[in-house]
Amino acid sequence: MRLAGTIFTNVTKMLDFYSQFNPSPLSIKQFIDFGLNACERKSFLFLRKELPVRLANIMKEIALLPENLLRMPSVGLVNQWYERSFEEIIEFEKREPEQSVLSQFCERLAHIRNRHADVVQTMAQGVLELKESHEVDPGVENSIQYFLDRFYMSRISIRMLINQHTLLFGDQLGAKQASVNGMGSGGRHIGSIDPACDVTAVVRDAYENARFLCDRYYLASPELELLQNGVPSEGPMPIVYVPSHLYHMLFELFKNAMRAVMETYENSPPPVTVNIVRGREDVSLKLSDRGGGIPRSVSDLLFKYMYSTAPQPSKSDSHTVPLAGYGYGLPISRLYARYFHGDLVLMSCEGYGTDAIIYLKALSNEANELLPIFNRTSTKFYKPAQVLGDWSAPLPPSHAHRQDKPFLSHKTNGN
Repeated sequence: MRLAGTIFTNVTKMLDFYSQFNPSPLSIKQFIDFGLNACERKSFLFLRKELPVRLANIMKEIALLPENLLRMPSVGLVNQWYERSFEEIIEFEKREPEQSVLSQFCERLAHIRNRHADVVQTMAQGVLELKESHEVDPGVENSIQYFLDRFYMSRISIRMLINQHTLLFGDQLGAKQASVNGMGSGGRHIGSIDPACDVTAVVRDAYENARFLCDRYYLASPELELLQNGVPSEGPMPIVYVPSHLYHMLFELFKNAMRAVMETYENSPPPVTVNIVRGREDVSLKLSDRGGGIPRSVSDLLFKYMYSTAPQPSKSDSHTVPLAGYGYGLPISRLYARYFHGDLVLMSCEGYGTDAIIYLKALSNEANELLPIFNRTSTKFYKPAQVLGDWSAPLPPSHAHRQDKPFLSHKTNGN
């Protein structure tokens, strides 16, 4: 027991130590430049410091969550995963970068990534457990919203660092240089980044997979109308980006748009249009549907983690479709867009349709990581005070809003 207490005390001290430092955001260009001249030793020396900093920063915020939420079993499980991963990383703090140590470090990172595979679903389950067992006032809800944006963004960034290291130096591609030189399954990828990511190809891939779900449920689906700069085009549109991130956003938006269209038109559904435009600062993808639009009273809630009209998922089918049933598809997609300083916005015309726009940085040196930083400013959001309104409250709607979610939602997908 004394040994266990000593270990806990040491970890707590290390957590306090690393939480004093700010994370070091990287740009896509920095990821690319390092990958082209990949040095496992340099990556090890950077990550053994940077990963504990990122973990410690967000773990300090977990501790500030409302006590009722911290007591939820699923949240406790997530907390245990983070504590264990932090312990395993700091074991390498003073070890020399010999080849055996480098191999152990890479294996440890892969193990940590696997351990955290279900973090999003498990934390979401914890929020559901809170909603089912306690009344949640608006102040607590705002604190949870603030935390989850930062928590999931931190997770995206940590997985990005781990993926880059394991893809460049691990055995996933068979050899260290496979992802750099374009050999094997990595193609031209540098880690998880594609220096010539074809936006058009990712759009088509996401559309076809969303269409498969739509056909299976509705026995029909809207066609895709693909434009570049406002005119029909199927030519490539290369950018430097992480294809899996872009796919995640597009797949979510296509599911939403298709469900809206199919529930508005029984016959001859109009197409879903995607217009890709390259500007000086941004590459923009506007996805437009004619699925009846969204009331403003509902659209304001679509990025709220604690708002979902989908049926609660069972643990047995949580892997069928990513984030099924939690209503997290849109907020998580927006985080992926914002991770490299892009964005995702919705604009809807109730009674007609909805436009969703993804903004991506056109220049890789401007696509910097957006990372949460733990400090005194962030702590105040976990102690919500009553705020008196300084504007008159809106009148309640003259009719009850539909309670069904205005997006693709069926037994295999609740977003």
